[in-house]
Amino acid sequence: MNLAIVKYNAGNTQSVSFALGRLGVSFKITDNLEEITAADKVIFPGVGEADSTMRYLKEKGLHRAIPRLEQPVLGICLGMQLMCQYSEENNTHCLGIFDVPVRRFQPVDSYKVPHTGWNNLTQTKGWLGKGPGPTFAYFVHSYYVPINRYTVAETGYIVPFSAAMQKGNFYAVQFHPERSAAVGEMVLKRFLEV
Repeated sequence: MNLAIVKYNAGNTQSVSFALGRLGVSFKITDNLEEITAADKVIFPGVGEADSTMRYLKEKGLHRAIPRLEQPVLGICLGMQLMCQYSEENNTHCLGIFDVPVRRFQPVDSYKVPHTGWNNLTQTKGWLGKGPGPTFAYFVHSYYVPINRYTVAETGYIVPFSAAMQKGNFYAVQFHPERSAAVGEMVLKRFLEV
């Protein structure tokens, strides 16, 4: 399998690399348009800030290429958020794959922002719902995607939000499968099997 991890001078490419290595999967970390479009599968990881990431993707011409990919693509955390239409993080226009917004958590009572830690995934279906569904996954984020028609798993923190989404060949998770132990390994395996 020819797997590409999108490089954008931020992100969690190192920990995603380690997780894929544990699964025995070979991959290439790249921001090269031709390598990404030629890959069998693409992972768009995420840790960082929406606006600066979108600027980098535009410099490389990837902002137009990623939404046109026809192979399976997995967005992780910021990668999922950038697949959406718009982010409240610095009023950023994103890739528009999912025509939904990304909202900022508003702190309430004892709930702190960012949302950090393990949370239960509920209402799992689609690619996450085959066989025993995932349970707890690890989250680190200040922004979230509201529940919408693409949601295939939910989590609650301050408000219910999309823990995972799917639209055609585009798959996305708000949590970090590379840091989610056995559940994360199962999620990566299921993506690699689609």
